[in-house]
Amino acid sequence: MHDPRDDQEHRQRDGSDSVHGTMIRSPRAWALEQNDRRVVFASGAEATMFAESRPFRVAPHQLPAWKAVLPIGGHAELLQPGRPMVAAPGLIVPPQLAHSCASTSPYIALFIDSWLLPSCPGPIRLDAGEVRRLLAALGTPDSDGPGTGVDLAAGYTELRALAGCPNPLDPRVAHAVHLCTLRDPDMPITSIANEVGLSAPRLRALVRQDVGIALSRLRRWGRLRSAITDLPDSTAALAAATAGFADQAHLTRTARDFIGRTPASLRHTEA
Repeated sequence: MHDPRDDQEHRQRDGSDSVHGTMIRSPRAWALEQNDRRVVFASGAEATMFAESRPFRVAPHQLPAWKAVLPIGGHAELLQPGRPMVAAPGLIVPPQLAHSCASTSPYIALFIDSWLLPSCPGPIRLDAGEVRRLLAALGTPDSDGPGTGVDLAAGYTELRALAGCPNPLDPRVAHAVHLCTLRDPDMPITSIANEVGLSAPRLRALVRQDVGIALSRLRRWGRLRSAITDLPDSTAALAAATAGFADQAHLTRTARDFIGRTPASLRHTEA
């Protein structure tokens, strides 16, 4: 028989309250515990991270950022349309690659903005030693998974040692992508263009040339990160509105398109 105490919502104060389970919140990170599941989110200038305490599979998606899938004790699987499955102790997936993926164990998914690593045509397999070095750089114990104090800067540094250093961006492009992905994702593109001294069409062309991704798509990625940062503290509808989405449905579509899962899957157990 189902025990309603299993679903009891505990509220713990550390900068904010939880919505489901026990949630610990810092300015750009949160940890949510519900029954036997733990989800951790953190976002910084160098990287964004999801981590889960159990295996998970995401639907087909196309992310405008790099993704490193780092299983803790298992392996990662990646499937592209019309191609054989790729499986390895860890994987680095380049931006804009249409794929679905899974981890057979608890895992960390580390997201790096597209201009912070050099371009690559396909996924990069990581061996077990490389995965261990990345997990150690993040400050992740082998069994417990990360906390909200995860070292994203050190994780990015180790990832760059594996993938290589990117070419520098045009300073105007660098400022524009920083504005629309980190500082102010809701800022209109015309305002961003004015701030860097370019017309909007010229800025769009330069971003596509230097980054390889449309500025509007990068801004949606920035909005998605902002919305997910706010999820434990509010409803999905309020998080969507605060981040600049038209409505909750727009947020959900963007999450499915970019990360292959819904915002609700971060807060609830999905079958």
